[in-house]
Formats: sequence, C-alpha cells, structure tokens
Amino acid sequence: MASGFDDYLRQLGVAELPVASCPFDPGLAPAVLESHLAQSAHLILSLKISMSCWIVADAAATRRKLAAAAAAGVATSAGGGPYEIAVAQGRLSAYLDLCADVGFGAIECGSGFTDTGVPPAEAAEMARQRGLVFDYELGDKHGGEFDSARLSELIDEGHRWLEAGARRLVIEARESASAVGMFDAGGKLDTAHASRLAAEFGLERLVFEAPTKPSQFALIDHLGPEVQLGNIPMDELLRVEIYRRGLHSDAFGNPLLRPRRPGAPLEGRSA
Repeated sequence: MASGFDDYLRQLGVAELPVASCPFDPGLAPAVLESHLAQSAHLILSLKISMSCWIVADAAATRRKLAAAAAAGVATSAGGGPYEIAVAQGRLSAYLDLCADVGFGAIECGSGFTDTGVPPAEAAEMARQRGLVFDYELGDKHGGEFDSARLSELIDEGHRWLEAGARRLVIEARESASAVGMFDAGGKLDTAHASRLAAEFGLERLVFEAPTKPSQFALIDHLGPEVQLGNIPMDELLRVEIYRRGLHSDAFGNPLLRPRRPGAPLEGRSA
C-alpha cells in the first residue's frame, strides 16, 4: 500500500489491524486471481484453492496460480473436500503427494461429509513428511445447524486436532451460511455459539467461514475486527476489509469499528 494511503488512514484514525482474511478461489482463471493478488495480497492471511476444481483444471493453470500466490507472499491451502474424498477412496498419500508437488503450503482436513477415517496423529505425520501444515474443519456440510450438544462434540474434536498439531480450526458454513453450522435457515448468526468457540480456542486459532455479506458483517460486529474469516469470495475481500476498519457505511456507526478521531478518548473501542 502506498505511503500516502497509509498516512491518510492514520489521519482518519483507522486502527492498524492484523491480517485476518482467508478468501477462497472456487475456480478462478489464473489471470483473474493474479489481478486480485496484485491489489489485495497484503490483506490475505491464507488463500484457499477450494474444492476439487484445481485438480480437474489444466495442470499448468493450477501451477500458475500457486506460483502467483507464492510470488505475492500469500500462503495457500487446499480445501477440505478433496482431502475427504482422498480418505474415503484410500488415496490420502497420493493426494498429499500431489498437494506438495503443486506447491501448496497447507491442507485442510475434515470429516464434513465422510467418516473421519484417519486419526489426527496419523494425518498430521503424513502432512509433516511432505512439508505441509494442516488445518481442521469443524462441522458437517449436510448436518444443518449446530445445537449445544453437537457443539460440545466439535469442541472436543477440535482439541484433539490441535493437540496433533493443527494450525487453525475452520468453522463450517459452506458457501451459503444458511441452515449450516452457526447460521439458521435465514442466515442469522448464533452469537452464543460464536462466543463459546472464541472463548474455548481464542480467535487466533479459529477461522469462521463467512461466504456472504450478512455472515461477514455479523461475525465482525459480534467478535470484533480481528476475527479471522474464511471462504470470502475474492471480489468481496476489500469490502470485508473496509468493514473491519469502520470505513463501510454500515460499520461507521458501530463504536467498536468506527475510526477514532486523533485525540479522542478510547471509550467504546476494543482494547
């Protein structure tokens, strides 16, 4: 970001925030992804090359995208779907070999639509042997909304994967954030569940999938501007970032987000 932009943001009183957004690529053309990286790489915590699209795309195009991310200094992760399919088909070793060969830095493990299949410690060792780090996705893709009992089970599951070495836990919301995980059929966030997960694991260990504008804004409003969000469409990343900083019209009236004028007291702002 140009220094003149930085200076102006400081003049507005915009807080300096840690990088906390994990957008996803559901099959963008390499040139499109490269353009997004050119304008937004500095705002990306990790880029998920999502679903199995990268496996059926032209191999050269997939390698070009991974190389572009690496050149931009952006960490990459393979989405959880192909991991689950590889486990179910008994081809996890081949899948991990492919991820490492293509240039991924991380994989996402999970059991959102298949049986777990591989114990956490075993999956962790297989990833480490190939120089891959791993995240673990909590929640079922077809299981509907979490209830309190299911959330307790997922918390226990999350601790097992963190103990095995998982970098972060990803909270399932699919591409709809509706009738799944922490979101009801109308897309409303269960703030009690969100708070419970944040208290249990800490925001730095969690990525909340937030594929829609209402889900993005609700999580930032409830958990604050440093909440880590995933499954953000690439063309919505900048909107998420201005919301975090109180530069969006819907965020400006929120005292937790609104820029603090120089010299104004900190009242109403998170520490």
